[in-house]
Amino acid sequence: MTTAAQLTVSAPAPGVLAMSGALVFATAAKALADARPAVARGEVTTLDLTGVTASDSAGLAVLLALRRAAQARGVTVVITSLPATLLALAQLGEVEDLLGIGT
Repeated sequence: MTTAAQLTVSAPAPGVLAMSGALVFATAAKALADARPAVARGEVTTLDLTGVTASDSAGLAVLLALRRAAQARGVTVVITSLPATLLALAQLGEVEDLLGIGT
């Protein structure tokens, strides 16, 4: 029996959005729907991924879309606690700078 992937987006503090659960293909649309409005309004400066337990390339696409939405508003969103799988995908795709994690 397979358990469906779940993702929760919350605002634990002003300017912070936290994601918990699986940031994967099955939850990507929900992640964008839940997070993009606040990001696009310029209300988010930190995206905390401490609670992300699984991730894939769709999760990476979500992060890129959220950063792009913030930048269109003139806001920089800092991503914290990036899971190792997302870091590896970002490095493979050479998009670390787009995520603000370039060295």
